[in-house]
Amino acid sequence: MSGLLALLDDVAAIAKVAAASIDDVAGMAAKAGSKAAGVVIDDAAVTPKYVHGFEAKRELPIIWKIAKGSLFNKLVILLPAALLLNSFAPWLVTPLLMIGGAYLCFEGAEKVYHKLFPHGDEHVEADLDVKDPAHLEETRVAGAIKTDFILSAEIMTIALAAIPAGSIWMEAITLAVVGVGITIAVYGAVALIVKMDDIGLHMAAESRTALGRGLGSGLVKGMPKLMAFLSTVGTLAMLWVGGQIITHGLDVLGYPAIYDWIKLMAKAAAQMVPPALAGFTGWLVTAAIDGMIGLVLGMILIPVATRVIGPMIAKLTGKAAH
Repeated sequence: MSGLLALLDDVAAIAKVAAASIDDVAGMAAKAGSKAAGVVIDDAAVTPKYVHGFEAKRELPIIWKIAKGSLFNKLVILLPAALLLNSFAPWLVTPLLMIGGAYLCFEGAEKVYHKLFPHGDEHVEADLDVKDPAHLEETRVAGAIKTDFILSAEIMTIALAAIPAGSIWMEAITLAVVGVGITIAVYGAVALIVKMDDIGLHMAAESRTALGRGLGSGLVKGMPKLMAFLSTVGTLAMLWVGGQIITHGLDVLGYPAIYDWIKLMAKAAAQMVPPALAGFTGWLVTAAIDGMIGLVLGMILIPVATRVIGPMIAKLTGKAAH
């Protein structure tokens, strides 16, 4: 009997440790996820454009393909890579993060440039040739997963930096929880956004009340404006997040001048408004300056990417890079 009681005590102790570990993982995952909120907003705002123009029946399958690619990026490629880098070459984390940030600046600035100076691109036009919808879908999904890889790398790296040092298994489990949770949240939201017009059409046609039909019509009419708004938010978020990663990376690498100046400007602006608005004002100024830095850097990178890096990739792969 005493042996059985001892065994039950051991089981109870193990259960308590397991419960505490689950609580620790949940707490760390929540904290790490909140640190990556800016990139998550960017991811959710950018993705809907990849299903634009397809038949309604293809929208959810395309989002599912992108979501699966995103999970593969996070769990199979980035999670092990992040843990290995953090364990054996932590000095590489910041430079790699900055390369990803520079890519976001380039992507955002390119969208601004195309908006200000509209022009055709033979490669883009070939990709958008709706005579071959299967090719268009494949190209869109590949482009979305490529962009997701950069954003996911930022999310996983930021999350890893927010996790207190501990066992590699605890870090791995926490990163996996963050990766899966963020993917479900982002692509669940994207699926809801892109199907909202279909929901509106159904409500407008089938609702038994005038209020329901009016709400459905409003959804149908409002979705194009929402999509355009999300596209703008996505571009701004790319520039903001990219610029922020660059300035913070410079600070970590021992070049704090720009980072310190931004903090000084944000603090000065916060002191000029009522205390209740100080926090928001400081964040807004910081985001605006980071975004401007991201835009300037991105504009500088456009000719570098299109005239130097692109042709080099084309020579190495035998495929046009664009």
